[in-house]
Amino acid sequence: MGSLPEPVPDCNRAKPLGIRFVEHVKKGGLSYRSHQAIVLVVTFLAYASYHAARKTTSIVKSALDPQSPDVGLKFVPWKASYFFNPPVSTTSTSMQGNGWAPFNGLDGTTLLGELDVAFLAVYAIGMYFSGHLGDRMNLRIFLTVGMIGTGVFTSLFGAGYWANIHSIYFFFIIQVLAGLFQSTGWPSVVAVVGNWCSKSKRGLIMGIWNAHTSLGNILGSLIASALLSYGWGWSFVVPGFVIAFIGLVVFLFLPVSPESVGAERDIDELDSPKKNGESVKEPLLKSESDEEEKAVGFMEAWRIPGVAPFAFCLFFAKLVAYTFLYWLPFYISHTAIDGQYLSSGAAGNLSTLFDIGGILGGILAGHISDHLNARAITAASFMYCAIPALFFFRSYGHLSLTINMALLFITGMFVNGPYALITTAVSADLGTHSSLKGNSRALATVTAIIDGTGSVGAAIGPLLTGYISARSWSAVFTMLMSAALVAGLFLTKLVVAEVAAKFEQSRHKERVHEDLA
Repeated sequence: MGSLPEPVPDCNRAKPLGIRFVEHVKKGGLSYRSHQAIVLVVTFLAYASYHAARKTTSIVKSALDPQSPDVGLKFVPWKASYFFNPPVSTTSTSMQGNGWAPFNGLDGTTLLGELDVAFLAVYAIGMYFSGHLGDRMNLRIFLTVGMIGTGVFTSLFGAGYWANIHSIYFFFIIQVLAGLFQSTGWPSVVAVVGNWCSKSKRGLIMGIWNAHTSLGNILGSLIASALLSYGWGWSFVVPGFVIAFIGLVVFLFLPVSPESVGAERDIDELDSPKKNGESVKEPLLKSESDEEEKAVGFMEAWRIPGVAPFAFCLFFAKLVAYTFLYWLPFYISHTAIDGQYLSSGAAGNLSTLFDIGGILGGILAGHISDHLNARAITAASFMYCAIPALFFFRSYGHLSLTINMALLFITGMFVNGPYALITTAVSADLGTHSSLKGNSRALATVTAIIDGTGSVGAAIGPLLTGYISARSWSAVFTMLMSAALVAGLFLTKLVVAEVAAKFEQSRHKERVHEDLA
């Protein structure tokens, strides 16, 4: 009898210290639902902090680049009288000498674009390796190391302000290392959430959960804008400390999977072999031979039906989204709205409307795709709708602040909707599809392939924008509209398959009704 209790201590030792402390205080084990809630909250905070740290660069650009039409940073954020009666820009030749070397020259915009691509290129490459490692390591430890490392190098970038560092090589190296550590985040959090969520409402749940991306951008914008007047270094250091702290929370509280903490799945959390609309997914997710529970190889994951089309679609979708992430505040501060220029801080605050629209877009895309059982149709439709949204924002956003705000919100909804859907529900679906026969050890790898490929586009978009914007912002928007079109076209084959499956399902229902009649 003494041998029976042995598995329990093993399970307890695998539990995070924070979970064990909560169970000790509660004097009982946590339910599956409680564990699930902890996972959603902790991973939400984790990736929101990633994006808050990442967003600061776009806000600080206007302070580093001397050509920003800075009209003063000591205003109250979102003050109505400021926005609707903005002061006239007082940019002068003497002010053009401000900024921060080496970004205060004529090539300052280009240098900032090259910093972006340095970060994003390493981020994209690192993503592939992170997914491979994530499926073979303890995701809680892996994510903790990534978050603390991100916090350290984000803070070091800001430390250049007080250390009076003006070497482009310093900022370049810091951005490269920050990108490497940031690449650990997305494959880890999606893999963990995928372990705890069933497929039936994954689109809606992960659409709501994916609001962390937009919320992180919003908080990053507001924090960086608020601290900018005290010195741009604070705009990096504070988010750096925040993400490092939340990294410790991840270490203490994040349960990687139900099996790791001995949580038994509820009946309604078990994915049944046949669901309503399952046939719609069959053209993408065909059953293959059984495979033993082992980590899926990189090339094997690429061959999963649907992975490549969604990965290349995300390449162009993230090209659009990350161009806005890194350049929107800069664009707003350099574009007269109703004949007036906004300050760097005001532009940063106004840019958050793009992310607020993105929250709604992510939730709508997830809900619609769940309801239709059609991820590809939903993602492609949003990408096509993003094209006129981009056109109208560029063409009419300068007429008034109200029009700018409305179009910015709509653009964010259509740009971020498919981006959120593909990086969450689609990645989780493809990482747990029928050919793997329940093997969940492909989640991080598939997520890394899709988001890593998308991140290559995320690196190229801001880089091209740094060069093209110096000549014409209209050309930048033409590039973005073209990218949105190509993103939708990459899903054409999957859309056709889903539409055909829908027609087949409809004909089957008609035959059933005729037989019953």
